[in-house]
Amino acid sequence: MPDSMKSPIPTNLIFGFLGVGKTTAILNLLKARPEGEVWAVLVNEFGEVGIDGAMLESEGVAIKEIPGGCMCCVAGLPMQIGLNQLIMRAKPDRLLIEPTGLGHPSQILTTLTDEHYANVLDLKPVITLVDPRKLEDPRVLDNVQFRDQVAAADILVANKTDLASADQMAGFERWVEAQDRPERPVFRTSQGRLRPEWLEGQTELPPVTDPHAHHHHADKAEAPAPDINEQPWQRLRNAGQGFVSLGWRLDPALQFDESALMSLALDDRFVRFKAVVHCRDGWRTFNMVDGALSVNDADPRALSRVEVISAAELPEADLDRQLRQAAGQD
Repeated sequence: MPDSMKSPIPTNLIFGFLGVGKTTAILNLLKARPEGEVWAVLVNEFGEVGIDGAMLESEGVAIKEIPGGCMCCVAGLPMQIGLNQLIMRAKPDRLLIEPTGLGHPSQILTTLTDEHYANVLDLKPVITLVDPRKLEDPRVLDNVQFRDQVAAADILVANKTDLASADQMAGFERWVEAQDRPERPVFRTSQGRLRPEWLEGQTELPPVTDPHAHHHHADKAEAPAPDINEQPWQRLRNAGQGFVSLGWRLDPALQFDESALMSLALDDRFVRFKAVVHCRDGWRTFNMVDGALSVNDADPRALSRVEVISAAELPEADLDRQLRQAAGQD
């Protein structure tokens, strides 16, 4: 280990099912980091274009993305390479890891506790975010990834409590009691406001269900993304675990109609719509979950990125046409 990295790096995993607000939570933590500390974030997304990493770029931290499926399915060599590169490049004082909301934790934890990282990483509490409203949906409660993210948590955090009804919060309390783990801290927050002190403390890894119950993706070679100058309009697809993602990497010189993108984002076929794009009035981030869309100003990026996630197959050509219209290309 280099002299500048003699102490193991405090490392936290931030789990949570699709759309629970992990990226927003990490953004809030980054804004509250102690002055002078270097933090790094390892981001994994189900999609292929790296929207979450692009949203985190402006916070002045080192970001490394592992796109294209759940991190557990790339928790072997690709994850180790990405993690090693991030550590050597950033030499961080703290590392945050954001796996996809469709990810299974067991193989990630196995990698991070491997003997190769014994003197490199100091695994701190695993934090799992839960949206109390989703506990009414059996598709969430019965999902093996959700159950194992909850089982792996040292700290449970109910997020988006400002959007939940009193009955939904009461249902959350009953659900917590049914987990039968009274020693595990439970917190409640809204808008991803995690307190930095929740990141501290020692932890023992809890048991998780059989990783073989997880649906594994077919192995695929990791290929570098095409040069945006040579291929200014790139469309990528990923599928697995009952979801489909379509993503676009786009020339930053293209300028989009903001209203057209807002209309596209609210398509009721989408579970998620995320984008960091160059609009006619400047750069914007778009984030749609549960029919609620937020649009915010953003710093310029090296390219525009758009991603949609659906529980059903999507008409790729039609969506591509709509996006081209929004860019004034059709």
